[in-house]
Amino acid sequence: MTRAPSAQETSGRAGGSADAEHAPGGSADAEHSAGTEHVAGRPAGAEHAAGGGSGRLLGIGAAAQRLGVSERALRYYQQIGLIVPASTTPGGLRRYSESDVARVERIMELKTLLGLNLDEVALVLRNEDRVAQIRQTYQDERTTAEERRQLTRECLTLQEDLRATVEAKRAALDRFLADLDARITRARALLAGQRTPQR
Repeated sequence: MTRAPSAQETSGRAGGSADAEHAPGGSADAEHSAGTEHVAGRPAGAEHAAGGGSGRLLGIGAAAQRLGVSERALRYYQQIGLIVPASTTPGGLRRYSESDVARVERIMELKTLLGLNLDEVALVLRNEDRVAQIRQTYQDERTTAEERRQLTRECLTLQEDLRATVEAKRAALDRFLADLDARITRARALLAGQRTPQR
């Protein structure tokens, strides 16, 4: 299999070819099961995996306040590899970019909207990061037709894996709802049987 260029190799390439519209996971494909990238707050490409992005940087306290999470949560997300602050001061203070903030918003969305645990969140983020890299490489005018076919196959596999993760979560929720419905039915029947006869 032809090796797909890495994110670093593709970062300096021109990506404005006519193939951009049809790139796997791009344009019309950008809206995935949990929403569009700009709604979800997930920056595209490899830059957010390393805390990329430009603009004013936030200290950990300001970032935590803006996101509505604790500083401890941000430290933990970094510890388990979900985020990497844009920079660290010589004194060891973390600094967060807009891309970092968007990344945490994406983590929170996956946890609250889909009910994913952090291991599942990590899987989704890794897949989405790779899909963004694939899209960037696919759009490069120097990428051959065979390389694009290989990239498309990889993208398809990643998307199928993501769907399987969400489907498993949905199945678990369906079972939980079915159990709740059964309990509600039994409680209602019990109440109906305990009604005081009218005189």
